Amino acid sequence: MDISILAFGIVKEFFGGPAIAWELQGERTVARLKEELEAAYPDMKKLRSYLVAVNDEYAEDGLVIRPGDEIAIIPPVSGG
Repeated sequence: MDISILAFGIVKEFFGGPAIAWELQGERTVARLKEELEAAYPDMKKLRSYLVAVNDEYAEDGLVIRPGDEIAIIPPVSGG
């Protein structure tokens, strides 16, 4: 299944741009997507944490990704 993944913050640097096209293999859950992204982009493992949003809502690892879903990777935000 091909999906588009939007990147925010430092994740744009990891991906080399604001979005990537991705073919999700096997089980189509958020957890599986995170595993695949961390394997392809090892710098993502350096993040203390990051969130995945599916269709504008934060997603739990067990959520099943469906064709046409909008995926976004959101790194931690610091402020002061």
